[in-house]
Amino acid sequence: MSEPVRTAIVGCGIMTRIHLRSMLQQSDTTCIAVVCEPSVAAYEATAALFREAGLEPPPNEPDLDRLLAEYRDRLDAVLISTPHIHHLAHATACLEAGLDVLLEKPMVMNTAEAKSLIEIRDRTGGLLVVAFTGSLSPQIQTAAQILRSGELGQLLNISASVWGGWGIQHYGTWRQQPEISGGGFMFDTGAHLLNTVADLAGEDFLEVAAWLDNHGRPVEVLGVAMARLESGVLVTLNGCGETPRPYASDVRVFCTKGIMYTDVWGKWLKIQRQGRKHLRAVKVPPSMGAWQQFLAVRKGKMPNPCPPEAGLRMARLYDAIKASALQNGVPVRCGE
Repeated sequence: MSEPVRTAIVGCGIMTRIHLRSMLQQSDTTCIAVVCEPSVAAYEATAALFREAGLEPPPNEPDLDRLLAEYRDRLDAVLISTPHIHHLAHATACLEAGLDVLLEKPMVMNTAEAKSLIEIRDRTGGLLVVAFTGSLSPQIQTAAQILRSGELGQLLNISASVWGGWGIQHYGTWRQQPEISGGGFMFDTGAHLLNTVADLAGEDFLEVAAWLDNHGRPVEVLGVAMARLESGVLVTLNGCGETPRPYASDVRVFCTKGIMYTDVWGKWLKIQRQGRKHLRAVKVPPSMGAWQQFLAVRKGKMPNPCPPEAGLRMARLYDAIKASALQNGVPVRCGE
């Protein structure tokens, strides 16, 4: 059996604690050596998870530069889950220190940063996996394979929505400070919407017309976009962050020989085939989870399901949505 992957965690917020519940059950493959978290409260909430698992919490070095200087020779990989504005700098530092990186979504703040991070990945030769739940989901992976195979005929339209009580849940937090978050509901939770639809589409977006509404908040909580793919397929994207919780979503893919139904996180997959009256669940392999897939990619057991090129794709789409919304829905070509 190989030695456990020596891991650092940068950022101890909500998403890190979600990842940790799985990672702490994988002590045979993962050794969490150190964390980097400037907030005492956030570190203590994370340390509590280790104690619940009967483990000693790792030490906390709040300064990433000092952590890398002291620990880089004792680390193999890192999980980064920090406010969006820090993603580029933190991922860059870790890649340049020779660590493989699992980076929370959205990957970076905009298209320019996405291109920069890809260049750094290429220069360092490191591994970078973006933790988009959809791209890492067996349901979305299977859905994309079915669509590419032509089994459901020609792709015609995609209609996707995501909603939840994001506005009130994150009121007063960094997620509603645009200079830190990079955007509102359509960039945060909506990142899953944009990425998963792009995975299903399997081609680049050509043109977008969009409208965003802050609804009295510092960032957008409502958003609608209409788009065309390069092939001419039409797509609608709808986000509402002011509904009652919990969060939910609906993604419909319309083809000439069937209709596909899933969600932006890839929790399920159903298909109504030509001649059938009802949607039927599609059997898929069990999910390995984000960290297990990251480890499998490191070992060469599977291709990277979500490389930084997916983060660039999502950044281009969101940048086009913002540019169109600033012009009251004037169509904008993606990537320009």
